[in-house]
Amino acid sequence: MSDSLNDLVSHWVRPEIRALTAYRVQSAAGLIKLDAMENPYTWPAALRDAWVDMLRGTAVNRYPDPTAHALSERLREAMAVPPGMRVLLGNGSDELIQMIAMSLSGASASVLSVEPTFVMYRLIAIFCGMRYVGVPLQADDFSLDLPAVRQAMEEHQPAVVFLAYPNNPTANLFDESAVVDIIRAAPGLVVVDEAYAPFTDASFMQRLGEFENLVVMRTVSKMGLAGLRLGLLAGPPAWLNEFDKVRLPYNINVLTQASAEFALRHRQVFDRQTRQIRAAREGLAAAVARLPGVRVYPSQANFLLLRTPPGMATPWFDGLRDRGILIKKLDGAHSLLADCLRPTVGTDQENDALIAALGEVSAD
Repeated sequence: MSDSLNDLVSHWVRPEIRALTAYRVQSAAGLIKLDAMENPYTWPAALRDAWVDMLRGTAVNRYPDPTAHALSERLREAMAVPPGMRVLLGNGSDELIQMIAMSLSGASASVLSVEPTFVMYRLIAIFCGMRYVGVPLQADDFSLDLPAVRQAMEEHQPAVVFLAYPNNPTANLFDESAVVDIIRAAPGLVVVDEAYAPFTDASFMQRLGEFENLVVMRTVSKMGLAGLRLGLLAGPPAWLNEFDKVRLPYNINVLTQASAEFALRHRQVFDRQTRQIRAAREGLAAAVARLPGVRVYPSQANFLLLRTPPGMATPWFDGLRDRGILIKKLDGAHSLLADCLRPTVGTDQENDALIAALGEVSAD
């Protein structure tokens, strides 16, 4: 880049954007992919064939339904959205987070969440020119530090509080009464992000309407439709009507609308896969916990958070990759995640391969 071009870019691009690093995704080519909390199961062959037949009649030369009405109603039923609550769809949860931040942003507005948590809360706050406040979780078990959260809310008066429930990357479920306390004490909106709802029995969906400042966010990614990029926000119309104003037209493309609506008509297939993952999670956690010096944290998601012996996260991550297995290395991402790795729960064969490879790298 020439000096003049660099000067031009530096002059016009906001300093906080130039200070960021673009979001990177690891290449998984040729590897067992256990790094992104995806459902490892493909669709049954008969279901794929029926899906392809349906897609042949999809008019890709036309714009999609701008409100995605049929899909919204299907999701309302599938996610058990209470009567009187509105739903709003996004191109993945990321777009919904962005809609919320754009709607609530301002010169003095802030976003508050806990740390460590889903990185996009912080990044999108920065994208929208908002201050981001991260309150550390308890170091021993990643539970909420409720007094610290309440103090931060009192001090910073956040426009919105994001709470992942269960949390990513720690996999734990925050105490329900503590979350309720935060909702009641928050000066603005509280978003309970239930991306991992298929893997736990806890939810705030049925409590919508009980609190004027609560909305619930879901995604179809973890149930097996990650490639469709589809998220759902549910809550009082008074909030969602405003967020809808910053939604880009036709944000849910025609293939996603048709494919997701088709898939949800066959919800039992994905529910069965979810049950398999939940059962496999327990066996994988028990096997990994038997490795010397390893701590596995309780999980209510489709992944595990494990802490290796001191200084071994990088050697183990590299060793697993050398053996054809890709997981997520969290060591270095946050001070509370020192020596931590995060594998996704895979198929039985993938889990067996992971356990065997971990046994090898832990013995090196």
